[in-house]
Amino acid sequence: MADTIELTGVETPDTDERTEQWAQTLLQTPWITIVWNDPVNLMSYVEWVFRTYFGFDKPEARRRMMMVHQEGRAVVATGTREEMERHVVAMHGYGLWATLQKQDEA
Repeated sequence: MADTIELTGVETPDTDERTEQWAQTLLQTPWITIVWNDPVNLMSYVEWVFRTYFGFDKPEARRRMMMVHQEGRAVVATGTREEMERHVVAMHGYGLWATLQKQDEA
């Protein structure tokens, strides 16, 4: 028979409280949308998507497009997971390869 350890006077949060704390932490963690380089789309098209969808001005859209082209990826947005999921779906709709991840993992 296994030994039992009894903790007296130690408070542990209940499951609901821990779940709520975890959810709050998750919601507060910034997420990012990353657009990845691909061999299909023209650089001018990627720049146009960044201007049209994200509202970047021409120099910023070009800078991020060049990051995608030269470094293989660029972060194009930061925010809540839900917002970043919407951006990823939108980028897929434009034919671009995009993913999301927690900002601290980037």
